[in-house]
Amino acid sequence: MTPADAPIGRLARALHPLATPPRGQGWNHDELADLLPDGGRSLQPAAVLVGLVDRGAGPQVLLTRRTEALRHHAGQISFPGGRIEAQDADPAAAALREAAEEIGLARGQAEALGYLDPFVTITGFHVYPLVACIDAAFAPQPDPGEVDEVFEVPFDFLMLPENARNLEVDYRGGRRALVEFQYAQYRIWGATAAMLVNLRKRLEASA
Repeated sequence: MTPADAPIGRLARALHPLATPPRGQGWNHDELADLLPDGGRSLQPAAVLVGLVDRGAGPQVLLTRRTEALRHHAGQISFPGGRIEAQDADPAAAALREAAEEIGLARGQAEALGYLDPFVTITGFHVYPLVACIDAAFAPQPDPGEVDEVFEVPFDFLMLPENARNLEVDYRGGRRALVEFQYAQYRIWGATAAMLVNLRKRLEASA
């Protein structure tokens, strides 16, 4: 699924290896320390799937729009994912299980490559982003209880620094840095946008 000369062919060396999920605090922990529950001491482990699919026009990043009824990140653009459960062997297993539940991705349709740096959210999660190549034959079957829409954004668009807009907002007593992408009608921001920027920076560092 990943020819060595393809744009995503160099991803594996830019990622943390599958066999050893990255340890330590999320790379943004210090930025959010004053916003985290218990100062970040009781974060819940979670995993998301950063899925890349090439249907012939270059790699695309698979994203979802969450339903408005969810407790966390309702209506936002996000990667498939959720809390790591006791039965999950590792964060990769959790990300693939969540993707199966949320968008109908079968285990044989994903080739896991490795992890981005862990990330923490103000909703109290320590997130392991798993990068994987998705079979071009995959047809999303979103769970209507969690996902309103599954869509794709060109990988090249998301990897261009000029398409990542840096913002500052006032939030809970301080100026907070955010990043966002605007693609067609989709505003990709917050944790999802930050993870995509982390992917770009890891690729740049490994070049």
